[in-house]
Amino acid sequence: MAHHKSALKRIRQNEKRRLQNRYYKKSARTAIKNLRELKEKSEAQTYLPKVVSMVDRLAKSGNIHRNKAANIKSSLMRHVNGLA
Repeated sequence: MAHHKSALKRIRQNEKRRLQNRYYKKSARTAIKNLRELKEKSEAQTYLPKVVSMVDRLAKSGNIHRNKAANIKSSLMRHVNGLA
């Protein structure tokens, strides 16, 4: 166990951030899954900007790599544009 006050605080902060990051990442994954399951184009087009925003926030905070974010956004846009 840590002996310094600053080390104890760092442990608390890291745990708090880990839980927040896990929540945001899981929420984004669920949103991506829900978007991919949509079959109606108009519905998907209104939902797409929200999902793209979530992915961008994950990339900005470093939870996912920016190239992975770009690949996710690209595949989602291709999916939405391919809907009839």
